[in-house]
Amino acid sequence: MSKVKAIKGGEFVIRDTAPSDVFIPEEWTEEQNMIASMCQDFLNQEITPNLDRIDSMEEGLMPAILEKAGELGLLGLSVPEDLGGMGVDFKTSLLATEVLGTGYSFSVAYGAHTGIGTLPVLYYGSEEQKKKYVPKLANGEWKAAYCLTEPSSGSDANSGKTKAELSEDGKHYIINGQKMWITNGGFANLFTVFAKIDDDKNLTAFLVEADSEGISLNAEEKKMGIKGSSTRQVFFNNVKVPVENMLSERENGFKIALNILNIGRIKLAAGVLGGAKSAITESINYANEREQFGRPISKYGAIRHKIAEQVIKSFVVESATYRAGQNIDDAIEAFVESGMSKSEATLKGIEQFAPECAILKVAGSECLDFVVDEAVQIHGGMGYSAESSVERAYRDARINRIFEGTNEINRMLTVDMILRRAMKGELDLMGPAQAVAGELMSIPDFGDTEEGVFANEYKALKGFKKVILMVAGSAVQKLMQTLSKEQEVLMNIADVAIWTYLAESTLLRVDKLIGMRGEEACKHEIAIVKTYFYDVADKINKAGKDAINSFAEGDEAKMMMMGLKRFTKTEAFNAKEARQMIATRVIESNRYDF
Repeated sequence: MSKVKAIKGGEFVIRDTAPSDVFIPEEWTEEQNMIASMCQDFLNQEITPNLDRIDSMEEGLMPAILEKAGELGLLGLSVPEDLGGMGVDFKTSLLATEVLGTGYSFSVAYGAHTGIGTLPVLYYGSEEQKKKYVPKLANGEWKAAYCLTEPSSGSDANSGKTKAELSEDGKHYIINGQKMWITNGGFANLFTVFAKIDDDKNLTAFLVEADSEGISLNAEEKKMGIKGSSTRQVFFNNVKVPVENMLSERENGFKIALNILNIGRIKLAAGVLGGAKSAITESINYANEREQFGRPISKYGAIRHKIAEQVIKSFVVESATYRAGQNIDDAIEAFVESGMSKSEATLKGIEQFAPECAILKVAGSECLDFVVDEAVQIHGGMGYSAESSVERAYRDARINRIFEGTNEINRMLTVDMILRRAMKGELDLMGPAQAVAGELMSIPDFGDTEEGVFANEYKALKGFKKVILMVAGSAVQKLMQTLSKEQEVLMNIADVAIWTYLAESTLLRVDKLIGMRGEEACKHEIAIVKTYFYDVADKINKAGKDAINSFAEGDEAKMMMMGLKRFTKTEAFNAKEARQMIATRVIESNRYDF
């Protein structure tokens, strides 16, 4: 039997996936669940009792906690065993990130150290660099930080002004410049620093030890949230860096930055998922305890609606995150089998799914924002008090829409990356887009080909994908070279792509689950799918309408509007009843239990 050809990044727009081809969180192995439990135990013992001490930036506390995490192996999950780590697969590292994502400021320090701190050396370092630094980073003896952002270069990372010049004796690079918003900056032992050599067009990366002469730090930044996370400006004044500490090759720094950010984006989605589930449980606990007019507020429809929405959004992001995580694992495995080294294959596998990483970063951060906002609302006045945990969650959540590239940049990147792949011939978008354009001119086929509990949803999913192809295809033809400047149109298309990917991922997860457990045992999950599709169809219609109206007119616009209406048509559905059912389940469990 021939294996089904693995799906490529961005290909979800034009290719259907079978439920059997996705990984779902209900399939975690005993070993993976043990790693999750180990992370949870660590949080319970080291983080939760010390949240106020962490937020007050108690001297030496965060580094000490990271060292304890290192002793348990939590800092080296992604690091191969021969370099002192546990060598788990990509989706297992996502699971650990999810659980530790409930650790407020600690989760930021952890994510920065294990992600953007450690991975540049692990994936781009020479054998000597890896042997020298990675074991120390994996066991927590050393802490890492990533120095990319500058006062004048945020989203436009490659415009950084930090300079590196070769010394006269050719033994060192002399680095001068300033970096800001450096997470873990106050206690890091190793910086990955991005600078331009002479008049190079692109950045080069360097491994710089923090005790090098000429490095100085500003005071800790005062921030809205994540107060326990060390964030400092770092100044480099004639810092001598041995030539052998250049990371990878000259001018490869910008590529390193982009690839490491791809990893950071999907890791962020996993981390915020942990935060969202925790905030939902806090909401449910409070709603069950708080009585008004003689009964717990969890009995009231308005509160149940909020809790159900929190659950739906989080379940949907979870479905998409682990689907992509498995896709990345599969891609890594295929590249290794083709003869690549593990680190090269990992980078290539993650780069392959860069559009999905950008999608998940946006979806995850906006899901958490929604969940914590509603958590504060459910708590009422108590939610505004610094005594409540949801007040901290609300403040800490806001940074996630800015971290790892703003959500606006990630939306535009999603469309840009998929269109570039089409231009290069890696994805055949043109054929399917032309087919949809042809369909607009023909008599609609109202025959129902789908059957089963999700007949309407599979039909709707086909329609959602047609909206992407119709709007993006027409925008490319109409706007040609100016499309990249039409940011509102790009964001409309990105939103449709995001909602479609989330909808498909959730549908496939629950369909697979029905195959494992039967329909009756999955009635709450079925309610989640149906409610999400029902709601998102209208959102897709609005985003499509906004895009079409901004570049099309006359008969062409009318034709596309008719197609849009057809592609986003939904059947009547009692969403109130479905939400009530979802909310009742978690209220009775007194926690998020999906």
